[in-house]
Amino acid sequence: MKAQEIRELSDKERQDKVTDLGQEIFNLRFQLATGKIENPSRLKSLRRDIAKIKTIQQEAKGAAAPQPEKEATEEKK
Repeated sequence: MKAQEIRELSDKERQDKVTDLGQEIFNLRFQLATGKIENPSRLKSLRRDIAKIKTIQQEAKGAAAPQPEKEATEEKK
């Protein structure tokens, strides 16, 4: 999954995607334990996809949060 595709999703769709990918990882780990996994490298790509989605969620959250002014932080020093 490409980062641009993830950025085009809504927050709700991103959260749903993380849930779905987490469930898929669970199923693949279960297959790994039973020795019936067909593509073990899929685990790595799923973990990376989840990390990409969570990173983009944090970026969006950071962009939405107001930044403190310099004067307010300098007064605390």
